[in-house]
Amino acid sequence: MTDGAGRGDELFGVLDRMTVIFDAFDDGRGLGLSELASRAGLPKSTVSRIVSGLVRQRYLERDGKLIYLGLRLFELGQMAEVPRELRAAALPVMADLRTVTGETVHLAVPEGDRMVCIAIMRGRGSPADVSCIGASVPVRSSAWGAATLAPAAGVATRVDEPDPGFTWVAGAICPADSGAIAALSLCGPSAGFDVDHAAARIDEAARAVERRLALRAHPTP
Repeated sequence: MTDGAGRGDELFGVLDRMTVIFDAFDDGRGLGLSELASRAGLPKSTVSRIVSGLVRQRYLERDGKLIYLGLRLFELGQMAEVPRELRAAALPVMADLRTVTGETVHLAVPEGDRMVCIAIMRGRGSPADVSCIGASVPVRSSAWGAATLAPAAGVATRVDEPDPGFTWVAGAICPADSGAIAALSLCGPSAGFDVDHAAARIDEAARAVERRLALRAHPTP
């Protein structure tokens, strides 16, 4: 019987082979199976088997005898581009916001029915449930989600929800000609937390991120 370590080694072996197959398309053109196997440094039979699975999942496409990168890879690339650009635009604003308020600042994006944290600037307190990048909470039970789901996406507040003893104030980030793509939040221990001040600062910060995103999309010549 194969143990857990053996299954793990086998999985990493498959992932490694998939990676070298993707890397073989370094000039964007279609490749025949023999050339693809040669570039990847793998047996032709192995490449044929892996390619068949990747074609079924739309990671690769066939056109006659040629194989191309598939649409699913481009779709995933577009999904990854938004958080990367968003983080670059938001991080300086988040740093200023933490300095002004002293509270923890989070940046989160919607993913299905959850909001996922993609950046944190820690302040005087941070709840354990959302203390790391990649942590997620349900859209409908978080200030992040409430801000992005509002008809006129704006600022939302949650006290003791989902974290007892903490207050959250979140604002939606809505680039021009777009709905809410993310939420920026301040979070801190409820004792001494000034909700009105936090709401005003969050609204200003969200607009600042939107302006920075616009400049990144259309840089001044």
